[in-house]
Amino acid sequence: MTGELVWRTIVKRSFAVLSYVTPTGQPRSSGVVYAAGPHQLYVAVAPDSWKALHIPATGQVAVTVPVRRGGLLSLLLPIPPATISFHARAVVHPRGHIAPGSMSAELAHLVPADRLSSCRIVEIFPEDHFLTYGIGVPLLRMRDPQASRARVAVP
Repeated sequence: MTGELVWRTIVKRSFAVLSYVTPTGQPRSSGVVYAAGPHQLYVAVAPDSWKALHIPATGQVAVTVPVRRGGLLSLLLPIPPATISFHARAVVHPRGHIAPGSMSAELAHLVPADRLSSCRIVEIFPEDHFLTYGIGVPLLRMRDPQASRARVAVP
């Protein structure tokens, strides 16, 4: 298991749970749709959303990416997803700060150019380690927590 393998798994997905704390220290989390760049994630949020207002207070977030497993078998049995979790530095860009001409292809798929000026972009930079459960492990071995867990350096 390598950080690059974990990152490739993240790039293939588009949904994550983004967690942060409010300026008063209260925890919050919400599901987000993201686009992946070379080594960062992009999330578009409303300018007046809690994410846009609270993340800048600390610049820190936690992210969990669920990875569906089991194929057709998951339709018959309750198979939990594998997960990739990490903490990250996050930058909330001001509305209109990213010009449509400078958008990466990944960000262009997330937000149409005509809506870019009305949202804020959260740019997420993973730090330290990815904590994985069930990534690169055969489905039946996911029942063994020791065999299913990994701690992998972020590339």
